Amino acid sequence: MLIGIDASRALRAKRTGTERYSLELINALYDNPRGHHIQLYVPVQPTNRDLVRPQAEFVVLPGARLWTHLRLGPYTRRNPPGVLFVPAHVLPLRGPKRTVVTVHDLGYERFPEAHPYREWFYLQWSTRRHARVATRLIADSQATKDDLVHFYNADPDRIHVVYLAPDPDLAPERDPARLARIRGSYGLPADAEYLLHIGTLQPRKNLARLIDAFALVRQRLPDRRLYLVLAGSPGFDSQSLYERVAASGLQEVIRFTGFARVHDIPGLYSGAACYVFPSLSEGFGFPALEAQTCGAPLLCARASSLPEVAGDGALYFDPLDVEEMADAIVRVLTEPDLTADLIARGAANAQRFTWARTAAETLSVLEMAAAE
Repeated sequence: MLIGIDASRALRAKRTGTERYSLELINALYDNPRGHHIQLYVPVQPTNRDLVRPQAEFVVLPGARLWTHLRLGPYTRRNPPGVLFVPAHVLPLRGPKRTVVTVHDLGYERFPEAHPYREWFYLQWSTRRHARVATRLIADSQATKDDLVHFYNADPDRIHVVYLAPDPDLAPERDPARLARIRGSYGLPADAEYLLHIGTLQPRKNLARLIDAFALVRQRLPDRRLYLVLAGSPGFDSQSLYERVAASGLQEVIRFTGFARVHDIPGLYSGAACYVFPSLSEGFGFPALEAQTCGAPLLCARASSLPEVAGDGALYFDPLDVEEMADAIVRVLTEPDLTADLIARGAANAQRFTWARTAAETLSVLEMAAAE
């Protein structure tokens, strides 16, 4: 069977969760295609083939604006694959008969104020349509599947939960010299402890409450030299975070690093006193598994998919309760037995997730769709 995949996001230079999912899954599908033939549809000729398996076959469909609808859709309608797989939400308006789309999350429905109106409208319109017209849907988590049924009355029998996985090359950074260099490059003193969060600076990440909780922690632990590292590109309403930090007087101990360099990620996790994941809504939550893989004790919001993913390898808190968040941080910073237990449980939990499993389960869904 010919499997056509929208790979337009997989080769982007800066990859957030959706782009990383596309790339890792495509590589894992090529590792074990179960006899199927795979084609990757892209808007431009890839310049870095090292990112994708050597046997990858590209179909270049030049175009930029509305590429999915004006280029991908017409081409796959004229040259239909056995099934078209779109890993990132948006199916073409007029495409082939058999399609599978991955819906990563519906946080925009639960927190519409956290998105610009045009983005919110497009996400709502497109995902509602996919829930109706896609042959099969893949959800990153049971929480996302439940949201599809709740908000769009989608048929639960057509929705398949397929979990993602951490980067297979990710591992704890043990080299003291490298850890020291990474600290220095992000302006962190050698004797400081830091709390870490990695992700786009946007309202649903709940970083305003994290900043408030961090201020409380510093008050409760005045003898500890504590920093907060917020690594991620500016997003919608990020200016309000900068203003909040300025008003709090914590500019010297809160670091906005911008998009973190990929090769620094393991060291940032490994050197952190803890990783704090206060998000209000996540379809899956890559950083939870990344932190666990790299040996950072994980503190996690009791919300959406995060308990599904982090399992028993996290200390949970109510993301709307700043006091409870601060209490959890203080516990990890002051209870070494708890910290050690979280690290051990986290490492064991992360091993539940592999890209080989993700690819195998995804292929099963694609085969079901092609047979309909």
